[in-house]
Amino acid sequence: MKDTTLSRKEKIMKVALSLFATKGYVDTSTKEISVEAGVSEALIFKHFGNKDSLLAHIIKAGYRRVLSHHRGMMTYRNPKEFLQNMIFLPSKLVAEEPLFWKLQERLSHNSFSKQQHEQFMKPVQPILVKAFTELGYRDPELETQLLLLLIDMLWKREASGDINNGVSLSQLLEKKYELL
Repeated sequence: MKDTTLSRKEKIMKVALSLFATKGYVDTSTKEISVEAGVSEALIFKHFGNKDSLLAHIIKAGYRRVLSHHRGMMTYRNPKEFLQNMIFLPSKLVAEEPLFWKLQERLSHNSFSKQQHEQFMKPVQPILVKAFTELGYRDPELETQLLLLLIDMLWKREASGDINNGVSLSQLLEKKYELL
């Protein structure tokens, strides 16, 4: 959406996301958000109540966007396709919404943020076990745990800027799992 078509509430959320992701949640004041968004600080409190609630809105909205944009990728059709989708998902997500994922990485210690991420990933675990089982892996649960750890590490490292070759790493995983 263009800035001119954003509602003031959406503008506040967009600016807050940018500031929280770049400066950090603790180091960003509602006054800074109001100035950058071109709104009064009182309007932030009217829409969100407080800074914590604003953060919660941003996190929930981010995961809603991810789910709506990637529902097809997370649908199980066959084991190899599902594994490929999961392996490449971190790079796709971070490329599409770098600020949201940078914020999530910065908030990895935050209980609400962790809870939302766990809810997002929870349905994936049994499907991965199913995929590894169908592909004949000796220990599908352990393979699932390993892949989920790798996926988690990939998106966090890409979001923080620690790596810039996420797609290449995903391609390596694709080869290791013989998904080509």
